[in-house]
Amino acid sequence: MAGTDMELTDLYSDKIIEIAGNLPVTERLEAPDASARRVSRVCGSSVEVDLSLDDGIVSDYAHEVKACALGQTSASIMAQHIVGSTPDELRTLRTQMVAMLKADGPPPGDKWSDLKYLEPVKAFKPRHTSTLLVFEAVVDCLDQIEMQKAG
Repeated sequence: MAGTDMELTDLYSDKIIEIAGNLPVTERLEAPDASARRVSRVCGSSVEVDLSLDDGIVSDYAHEVKACALGQTSASIMAQHIVGSTPDELRTLRTQMVAMLKADGPPPGDKWSDLKYLEPVKAFKPRHTSTLLVFEAVVDCLDQIEMQKAG
């Protein structure tokens, strides 16, 4: 058991703590195109996001994050890079993160390359949900916006 505890402790690397500590504080958007909330039943972490699109590109983003360091790290990286991203890019990003954690896929690259620091989470299945909260919430927002346009 002590070995497992040590490995879990190692999961929270200095880089994870640094990125989580730089989580931007944002004001919720007054009139977002969509909002979504995701909660981890395992640890109680939650992420709520507001998203606006303009001409098929994310033009505004805000979040409220009450999560562990892993959820904060994901949310911090998302907040740094989401504005200017397309829905297709963000859907692919979620797919890549799920594959990285659950199927030994490679970490996302380019502007999302800091997500590689979350790669060790794949060994800790109970931590997958909190790590993926922000990606699921963003895709939920994109789905809502898509349905509004279709309806």
